[in-house]
Amino acid sequence: MNRRSVVTAAVAGGLAAAGGIAWQLRATRLREEERAAVDRDTAGFWGLSFPTPDEPEPRSIVTATFRGQPLLVNFWGTWCPPCVKEMPELDRFAREHAAQGWRVLGLAVDNARAVREFLRRTPVSYAIAMAGFEGSELARKLGNAQSGLPFTVAFDRGGRIARTKAGETNAAELGGWAREMR
Repeated sequence: MNRRSVVTAAVAGGLAAAGGIAWQLRATRLREEERAAVDRDTAGFWGLSFPTPDEPEPRSIVTATFRGQPLLVNFWGTWCPPCVKEMPELDRFAREHAAQGWRVLGLAVDNARAVREFLRRTPVSYAIAMAGFEGSELARKLGNAQSGLPFTVAFDRGGRIARTKAGETNAAELGGWAREMR
């Protein structure tokens, strides 16, 4: 290898490293910008109200009533197998962590009739409300970039997002979140 080849290789390597550093800085900046957007949307979350699937008259669940408590919000659908599979874990979490102030809110990305029928067969102890199909957009604003279900968000006592999970959760993971947020 001659001197010219060595210099060319060194310059190319330096440019590649500089490009990688610039890309990483840009990616960090994008993550910070995305985080700022999620924080703005989180503030809006605390002013929302969702109808319950109750018959004949739905009640309203107002998110502001959960403020000041750790809150686990789970976006789910009756037609979503992993959503249905994790519901017993969420129910257990709600019962076991209620004494520490935790609340759980299931937001159904579904229709009220299907949710009512599902809950008759599979009751849960935590609050269930209807986000409807617009719930996918709300979940996206709260950090669900893939817009898939299930999607779970843990809010701390200050109303800020502490954790998110796209996909099925489990008892160990939820318990870990609760310990982290004491």
